[in-house]
Amino acid sequence: MIPRYSREQMTRIWEPANKFRIWFEIEAHACDALADLGVIPKDAAAAVWAGGDQPYTPERIARIDEIEAETKHDVIAFLTELAEQVGEEARFVHQGMTSSDVLDTCLAVQLSQAADLLLADLDGLLDALKGRALEHKLTPTIGRSHGIHAEPTTFGLKLAGHYAEFDRCRTRLLAARAEIATCAISGAIGTFANIDPAVEAHVAAKLALTPEPVSTQVIPRDRHAVFFAILGVIASAVERLAGEIRHLQRTEVREAEEFFSEGQKGSSAMPHKRNPILTENLTGLARMVRSAVVPALENVALWHERDISHSSVERMIGPDATVTLDFALARLSGVINRLVVYPEQMQANLDQLGGLHNSQRVLLALTQKGMSREDAYKAVQRTAMAAWKGNGAFLNLLQGDREVGQFLGNDELIALFDDGYHQARIGQIFDRVFGE
Repeated sequence: MIPRYSREQMTRIWEPANKFRIWFEIEAHACDALADLGVIPKDAAAAVWAGGDQPYTPERIARIDEIEAETKHDVIAFLTELAEQVGEEARFVHQGMTSSDVLDTCLAVQLSQAADLLLADLDGLLDALKGRALEHKLTPTIGRSHGIHAEPTTFGLKLAGHYAEFDRCRTRLLAARAEIATCAISGAIGTFANIDPAVEAHVAAKLALTPEPVSTQVIPRDRHAVFFAILGVIASAVERLAGEIRHLQRTEVREAEEFFSEGQKGSSAMPHKRNPILTENLTGLARMVRSAVVPALENVALWHERDISHSSVERMIGPDATVTLDFALARLSGVINRLVVYPEQMQANLDQLGGLHNSQRVLLALTQKGMSREDAYKAVQRTAMAAWKGNGAFLNLLQGDREVGQFLGNDELIALFDDGYHQARIGQIFDRVFGE
């Protein structure tokens, strides 16, 4: 996490103060459940809340760090500092629990909190995309395959496609959030030998989690792998949209561009430059989010009931992936909301090849008139390649082709060059995406 690509609300989730607060709540709720079961005195559980229920100030965090420097164990350092706050009754804290009960349950809470912010980010991006898609629902533009002019589409339909993708991402993230939100308070090897499963159920309910069905010493890491994989998929969706904007902003295309503010500078050397810096930045950020996916997958295969090879990985990818994606989604929403669109240039590019984008219409019309598909393809391609080389307008070449003329009259050919034809079913697609 670096401040340049971080937003406070997300970074706060991963700060020591929030982490230690969650650790405390896990231990304190467990004490309540143990007291209800008669394992520890009710006064002891109350004392834990009374002594420890206070902010984790920089001073408290520094004290935990000081203890950890000696113990070389973060949970023991936390428990030692908590005992200093609670007093004698602290001997009842952590009864029958192991460190991973605290660490894994805390990570589940943090990832759930992070997912909630990311879901809100996706909602903001979806709103932005829907608004601009509806605005340009019928703004004609050339569609491209392999980077080459294909057939006309609309700019709104392009954006609607990205909306649908991010909507799928939201559904996946909701499922991943549910899968990651599990609690394990099952003891040293996951057998509940020294702690009643009712304690786990109580802590899970208090933290809005569900009990992990089978935890060894840890919550199984396939859950985490899925979560980070979904973040990677969302990052790829970010890059796909960012890449489209970057292509559209190229000088030779100039169909849309990032907003360029008053006083903004594009180059230290060339004053004329207006570079797509935000979407280029998003492309890089997407790479960073995806870089968390493979380590998360490799974390699944821990030795026996547990090792700690996953621990250092998660301490990095948890904050880095969620903070980076949060920033990227917010930035992309801003790009879409302020995107400058040039419909006139879209129309000019669409017209650039003199109607070559209607080649399929002519092909189909010829087959419907009785020409074999093979002969129709040859005839249309013959005239299209001549037009491509600048030997005349596509329509004029078709009108002068004797073989084509045997099947299609002049008026019929002209009718095939009506670009409104390509928009006839845009409304149906929009209804699929946004509802009627």
